[in-house]
Formats: sequence, structure tokens, C-alpha cells
Amino acid sequence: MIQPLHQTLYELLKQATGFIYPNEIEVHWGILVVVYPYLTGLVAGAFILASLVKVFNVKEVQSVYRLSLLTALAFLIIAPLPLLLHLGHPERSFEIFLNPNFTSAMAMFGFVYAWYLMVVLLLEIWFTYRKDIILWSKNERFMMRWIHKIISLFSTDVSEKSVIFDKKMVKVITIIGIPSAFLLHGYVGFIFGSIKANPWWSSVLMPIVFLFSAIVSGIALVILIYMIVTPSRRQEIDMACLDKMASFLFYAVIIDFSLELLDFIHRLYESEESIKILSDLVMNKLFISLGIIQVLLGMLLPLGVMVAIKFFRFDAELRKLLYFVSAILIQLGIFATRWNVVVGGQMFSKSFRGLTAYKMELTGFEGIFMALLLLVLPFIVLAILVKILPPWEPAPVSDLEAVSD
Repeated sequence: MIQPLHQTLYELLKQATGFIYPNEIEVHWGILVVVYPYLTGLVAGAFILASLVKVFNVKEVQSVYRLSLLTALAFLIIAPLPLLLHLGHPERSFEIFLNPNFTSAMAMFGFVYAWYLMVVLLLEIWFTYRKDIILWSKNERFMMRWIHKIISLFSTDVSEKSVIFDKKMVKVITIIGIPSAFLLHGYVGFIFGSIKANPWWSSVLMPIVFLFSAIVSGIALVILIYMIVTPSRRQEIDMACLDKMASFLFYAVIIDFSLELLDFIHRLYESEESIKILSDLVMNKLFISLGIIQVLLGMLLPLGVMVAIKFFRFDAELRKLLYFVSAILIQLGIFATRWNVVVGGQMFSKSFRGLTAYKMELTGFEGIFMALLLLVLPFIVLAILVKILPPWEPAPVSDLEAVSD
């Protein structure tokens, strides 16, 4: 009787074409490594949207500023889990801090992650919410009151001077956070782009493409969350805010599409020895995920919809529907982008003479169910954060005056 592992290898071998070395049949970086850059991209994109308020003074998106910060934090908390589950011994991950290897881009992720989480995101959220947390704790029940007291570090100063200081610190941290967000996701593209032996990954544009696709996915995610949460709270969607977010999404999609097109043209112009196998890869193994899902459904169709919204005066209800559908398609397209980069770069042989296949499992640490769980977990964390730190309930002015007196 054939063992399950042997059966899997046998099935992969049947799908392989051309000349494949035995150690190239199996794809080692699977669905979990696809989920990882997708989650980190959402973090960077959500934070960039929040920075538009404090740094660039875009008043229209003020109503989603706090929601964007909490979204970035929720996804950042879950972002390392795909890599930890992919490791054979995840309990050893703390050793990258005890024995830092500054020449390893992978190892440096721990320091980039810690800097962005501890110094940038948590500090900005703390200074943003500090005054409101103090005021909320005055009229809350025992459990929530102590949660807010602990989060505020038992601070009680809500004077005008302290509030002004909080606002200054938020702006300073946001300015620091913008390049930090670029570094967080740009380095993911750097990891792939610096692997010279793999022609599918080796490109100087890879970090920039990853970065702008992250901005696209993050803005689209905040639009989706805002459009779902606001009606559920029986509140009206602020169309000025939604239109402004959609405008920034439109410009980001154009830049992202232009960069990916430039990268494609550059590869064709170079026409290195790998161009034939890469063409076979795109036309055979990745035709659906790249040509249909990533380019057509995930980029061209949403771009066409947003162009139509720009040129035609659709009413508010139709614009909401089109924005919602476009944001979903963009999420699908960005996930396909991550899939095509991570998995696609492992599906051709190092001899450039053969192609293999990737067979996903349903269960296990590398299965579809685990990937779906990791994609759902950030929303659960976000629901908890929203319960503790409501992004739409600023403290009343009367309470501020009472505490100040």
C-alpha cells in the first residue's frame, strides 16, 4: 500500500512536465508563506491610510482614522503566525533576538516587527486614545474600568496641555511610522527580489511592487470594514469619506498596475535564458491565478469600475455597491499576487527545463483550513480591539470639562 507522502509525491510527479530534479518536485513554501506577506501588506496599507489624516491633513478620512489604526494592529498581531506555524520548531523563534544575525533578511524581520509594533503602532494608538480612555473609565463597570485604567497606565491628566502634547506625539510618531510601514512590507519584497538564482523573484522592482500592492490592499480592506461596520451600527456611511478613500485607492491601483507592467516589460526586454520557462509558467501553471484572477479580476476590472465612477455621476447607493465589489475583487487580486510570487517562483526547475505543481492539503499546519483560520483571526482580534477601544466614540466635551475642573 502506498503511503500518503509517497502518494502525494506520485501525484505531483504525474503533473510535472519536462526535466525536474527529485528535490524540485515538492513546493516547500506553501499557502502559509503566501498568507504571511498578504497580512503584512494589509498592515502597511491600513497605516498609510491613517497617516493621511495626521501628516497630510486629509480631513475627509478623519472618521476612519482610528479604525485604520486598530485594523493595522489586529493584522500585525497575527502576521507572524503563518511563519511560526511553517517552522519546524516555532518555539525557537525567540533566538533571533538572543543571537541576532544582521546579515539575514529573514532574521531581521523580528526586529522590524518589534519596532513597528512596540514603538510605532502601540504608541500612536496609546496617545490617540489616552484622553478618551481616562474619561471612559469614570463611568464604566468594574471590569472595563480596570481594563481602561491599565491601558492608560493609570494616567489621569486630561488637561489642555497634556492633550496638546498627545496630539504632537501622534503626529511625530506617524511621521516616523510612514517609513517604518514602508520598511515593514518593502523588506518582504526585498527578500524575494534579492534571490538572484531565481529569475521569477530577482527584480529590483520587487520591493516597490510589494509596497504599492500593500497600500492598495490595505485601503481596500478599510473600505470593506467601514462599509460593513457602519450600517451594522445603524449609522449612515459618510460618502465624502468613502469617495476620498476610493480616490486614493484608484491612484494606488494605477501606480501598482504601472509598476507591475514595467516589471513585465523589463523581463521581456532582457529576454534572459529563463524567459522561455517563465513564459511556459505563466501560460500553463499560472494562467488562471495570474492572467484571470490577478490581472483581469483583481486589477483591470476594479480599475475600469473606478474610472467609470470618476466619469459618470452615479448616485450614492450605486457608488457604494461598486466600491464594495471593487474592494473585494482587489483583495482577491492581491492575494493572487502573493500566490503567484511565492508559489510560482518554486514551480520551475533550476535547470529551466521543467515545471512542477503545488498540491494543497485541506488539513494540517500547511492546509487550506489553517490558512483560512489565519485570515479570519485578525477580524476576531479587531472585534475585541473595537470593543475595548471604540473607534467612533470620542469622549464628550462635558466630561472633559468636568475632569479638568
